[in-house]
Amino acid sequence: MTFLDKLERIFGRFAVPNITLYFVIGQVFVLLAWMLGRIDLANLVLVPSWVTRGEWWRVFTFLLMPPPISRVGPIQLMFLAFALYIFYFMGNALEGYWGTFRYNLFLFIGIVLTVGAAFLTPGAPATNAFLAGSVFLAFAYLHPDFELSLFFILPVKVKWFALITWVLYAVNFVRGDGSTRLQIAAAVGNFLLFFGADIVRSMRYRKRRMASEARRIAQPAKDEARHRCHVCGKTDVTHPQLDFRYCSKCAGDQCYCPEHIHNHAHVVAADEEKPG
Repeated sequence: MTFLDKLERIFGRFAVPNITLYFVIGQVFVLLAWMLGRIDLANLVLVPSWVTRGEWWRVFTFLLMPPPISRVGPIQLMFLAFALYIFYFMGNALEGYWGTFRYNLFLFIGIVLTVGAAFLTPGAPATNAFLAGSVFLAFAYLHPDFELSLFFILPVKVKWFALITWVLYAVNFVRGDGSTRLQIAAAVGNFLLFFGADIVRSMRYRKRRMASEARRIAQPAKDEARHRCHVCGKTDVTHPQLDFRYCSKCAGDQCYCPEHIHNHAHVVAADEEKPG
C-alpha cells in the first residue's frame, strides 16, 4: 500500500466529488456580480499584507477569481466561457483518472503552495492563474494526444499547447518579478510532486532503450569479419585463432586461411583471361 493509499483511507471521506464544477460555478457567480457592479474584484485578490490586516477572506476568495478579460463584450465572454469549460473538462478528466481524493489532494497542495509562495512577497497580489495552469499541464501530461480546436477550427494536440505553456513559464520565470517566480515555482512544484517520479522513470527507460538500440546497431559492425577465406569461407570471427593472409599472385585482395594460402587456384583478372 502506497503513502497516498494510506492517506486516502484516512481522509478519503472528506474529499469533495466534482469539485471543479463548484470552482466554475463560483467564478461565474463572481463574474456576474462584478458585471452588475455588486463587487470589486480587487477585494478578492490574495494580497498577504491585507490578509494580516484582517481581510482573511482573500485566502479563499482568490480561488473564485474568473479568468481576466479586458472588457465585457460578446467575443470576450465567449472566450471566457470556453476557458471555464476547458478548466471544468480537464479537471473532471483528472478526477476520473485519479479518483476524487487524489484530485482533491492535487488541488489542495497547489492551493497551499500558492498561498505559501504569496506570503513570501506579502505586498504583491496573487491569483489562481498558475494553479489553473497546473491542472492544464497535468491533463496534457496524461492525455498528450487529446485535440483542442484552435480558433474553434484547427485541431491541435494538447501537448503542443502544453509545450507553449512551459516556454511561457520559463520566460516569465526569467523575466518576471519575485512574486511571479514564486507563483510559477508553486505551480511547477505541485506538478512535479505528482509526476516527477514518472518523468524520471520515463527518462531512464528512454536512456536504456537508446543505449540498447545503439548496441543493436553497433553489434553487426563489431561482428563483421575483417578477413574471410576465399576458398572455405572461414573468417577471423568464426576462427579467431587462425592467421589469415593475402595472396600476392591473385587479382584483387584475396584472403586465405592457413590451409588454403598455398593450396588454391589463383584468381585472374577478367582482362587477363584467355579462351581455352
